[in-house]
Amino acid sequence: MARILAIDFGTKRTGIAVTDELQIIASGLTTVDTKQLLQFLKDYIVNEAVELFLVGEPKQMDNSASESEVYILPFISKLEKAFPNIPIKRVDERFTSKMAFQTMIDSGLKKNQRKNKALIDEISATLILQSYLYSK
Repeated sequence: MARILAIDFGTKRTGIAVTDELQIIASGLTTVDTKQLLQFLKDYIVNEAVELFLVGEPKQMDNSASESEVYILPFISKLEKAFPNIPIKRVDERFTSKMAFQTMIDSGLKKNQRKNKALIDEISATLILQSYLYSK
């Protein structure tokens, strides 16, 4: 089996999480500068087999698209062109940032450590991936 890779897209930073090869465990991989995201993914896929991209889908409480969707759709088009053989699925990402922050509190991180937005993005990507795995 190949891995599933989850992307919590942001205009500045993007959190990335990945499964193990058996697609059982979701783990945070890293956070990358969004400008370097496609190159990071190309480099990653050289060494690891990926069978599916999950891209977070931010929604409002009324189920309408979030304002950030206008930035995500062009990225998805670039992702499809760069990796035409890897399917892309969208996963509702409502509340993942709040849940990520709460996870940091629950794990005992100090206030200074909880200000690390890159870590929040990586944890958010992990939560997106976990929700997809639970739904399978």
